[in-house]
Amino acid sequence: MFAFTNSKEKASPTIVGAGAKFTGDIRAEHIIQIHGTVQGNVNADTVIIGRGGVVTGSVHAREFFLHGHMDGPATVDIANIFPEATMTGALSYFKLNITNNDGLECRLVKRKK
Repeated sequence: MFAFTNSKEKASPTIVGAGAKFTGDIRAEHIIQIHGTVQGNVNADTVIIGRGGVVTGSVHAREFFLHGHMDGPATVDIANIFPEATMTGALSYFKLNITNNDGLECRLVKRKK
């Protein structure tokens, strides 16, 4: 099956699929979904690390959804942390939503606007 962007879409998401391993920095103006492994820095409007996703590096995003594992610092406007998520490093945020999680071993830093 082929992925494509139709004329009504502004941009399609960037996806690192399950089982894929990527080394290097990823930058996109829209959504980045990570279901595999990324060793590098991730920068986008929205970053989603899925249940099987692993990022070793930094994340910079307006909105951040963490279901998998993050090893490194994240600087985001809105952080959404889900039950099975784990994280080490520092999480710098304006707004933080944590749903029934006990896997965070990171430093939380509330930023002022």
